[in-house]
Amino acid sequence: MTLQQLRYFLAAIEHGSFSAAADALHLAQPSLSDQIRRLEGELGVGLFVRTGRQLVLTEAGRALRPAAEATLAAATHAISSVAEVREMTGGTATFGTFGDAPSWLVVNVVAGFRRRHPAVRVRILGLNSSDVAEEVRAGRIEAAVVVLPIDDQGLDVRPVLREEVLYASADPARVREPVAIEQLAHVPLVLYDARWGGQDPTRRALAARAQRAGVRIEPAIEVEGMASALELAARGLGDTLVSARHVRRRAGFPSVLRTAPFAEPLEEAFAFISRRGVPLSPASRELVVLVERQLGALRAG
Repeated sequence: MTLQQLRYFLAAIEHGSFSAAADALHLAQPSLSDQIRRLEGELGVGLFVRTGRQLVLTEAGRALRPAAEATLAAATHAISSVAEVREMTGGTATFGTFGDAPSWLVVNVVAGFRRRHPAVRVRILGLNSSDVAEEVRAGRIEAAVVVLPIDDQGLDVRPVLREEVLYASADPARVREPVAIEQLAHVPLVLYDARWGGQDPTRRALAARAQRAGVRIEPAIEVEGMASALELAARGLGDTLVSARHVRRRAGFPSVLRTAPFAEPLEEAFAFISRRGVPLSPASRELVVLVERQLGALRAG
């Protein structure tokens, strides 16, 4: 059974004959008759009987009619829904970001998108990069920007930006020189992304370095956001990590903190991810472009 057969069936009812239905649909009458015969053959019952020049529905035809109308209506609705997404005249655009994505990036991207497409709702999902990757892999999000490394099984990964991670302390003596990984084992540390702990890409990189150096890094304090970690460090409760972009922007960076690079430079690598081999919708493609433009401005600044 096909949508075409159901459409021909309903047209025959509406116009009262196969020939009139074929004329209305701009078809040859034998083509329409053949499709309805195929439909009757598949169902195993007749749908019409002829009385003179008119078609009359059989009991089976009367039973099929409401189901055929509902099926075609649902198909039309589905096509319209897809058209809304394709033409960006409706629907919801969902995009994933790493958990501590700065508010200016999210705000600028959403504002730019909504100016162009005010009828499309926007949902920005901020999670740890590992969890964002799982959402994309499962198909619940089309695309995202994450911090590497992640499990890239089933994903296309396109690196877009690298940013240095700095060591931050309220004690100037601790940041006079580049910081060796061994130092982190002997000072109180305040680390963010508490919910994800060892799954956080930056923490994983630190743990790998510490393992190679034969030391163990355990935070004294764990909080969710970078802003909280910086404020605690500013109060002298421990040292923390901060992205170079955050220091450059100065907004929200406590003036009492000083920074130093790591002796072995530590970087965050940002990348766009999507499901391997699955094309992005127009809305997701545009969100990727807008995010990349904002990251480009970050690189330039």
